[in-house]
Amino acid sequence: MSAPSSSGASRDGYGAALLNLANDPRVVVIEVDLGKSTKSCLFREQYPERTISLGIAEQNMVIVAAGLASCGKIPFASTFAIFTERAFEQVRNGLVRPGLTAHICGSHGGIHTGTDGSSAQSIEDLALYRTIPGMTVMHPSDDISATKLTEQLLSHKHPSYTRTARNKTPRIYNENSVKSLEIGKGYVLTDGDDMAIIAIGVMVHKALEAAENLRQDGINATVIDMHTIKPLDTQLLDALSSKVSGIVTVEDHSVIGGLGSAVSEYLSESNPTKVIKIGVQDRFGESGESEELLDLVGLNVQSIESAARSLLKF
Repeated sequence: MSAPSSSGASRDGYGAALLNLANDPRVVVIEVDLGKSTKSCLFREQYPERTISLGIAEQNMVIVAAGLASCGKIPFASTFAIFTERAFEQVRNGLVRPGLTAHICGSHGGIHTGTDGSSAQSIEDLALYRTIPGMTVMHPSDDISATKLTEQLLSHKHPSYTRTARNKTPRIYNENSVKSLEIGKGYVLTDGDDMAIIAIGVMVHKALEAAENLRQDGINATVIDMHTIKPLDTQLLDALSSKVSGIVTVEDHSVIGGLGSAVSEYLSESNPTKVIKIGVQDRFGESGESEELLDLVGLNVQSIESAARSLLKF
């Protein structure tokens, strides 16, 4: 797959998708004072009669979404990823446990959020929502994929949590490649037999760069955009584990409970495979520029390359 030539923020893709879904009268949008940041404001501007602005009230946001879902609506509710955690109990007991379907979007996830500092950098959100039975968990890599995956939620039969990013990153997809993107199915970006690099979100483009550097040294890596962390594409993992020497997982999230944990948990019971997890170690973030912070915690191309090369020694 050729290197992307433009950039976009996945939160913009979420906002675009809401507009694309507006023709369905069941779609309603809920926001809690951060519509400009999550991009739900785009829907509000054109469809104010189907937008509910609740102020700073994340727990109410989830319960209102559950109530609307019980009446046949398809609610899309968004705030910052860190603030969705305030409503974890409501997501569990008010929305998912009763069997209702609404879709939560948490923007500004991860260390990549940058200067807002550790109090605003959610590095545990994906782990939290993975634990709720029956909940779909996604983290798109760019605006184009965020649009496609969000649009598919219109007919999705399970409640979901989607994490989007604040800042622009190189685009991974184009209008043609995104057509085959599907919830629950990892996307193979490059194919190689030596090892696999499985990445999500803002780290996918870094995984591709690392793979290109490795290729120039004669090392061929499969790169996967595992945009859906739950349900995990176990069929793809089975195929990968049977041909590669090991797997590197890469995520702007804690190494505890996120992508790396999901991959390791599955493979440990199916086909034990060497897995190196690159992510935020057992620590909080700091305030700083996005790339500065990613380098600080080892979320960079060099770390991915080093981990991939080490797999060849096993």
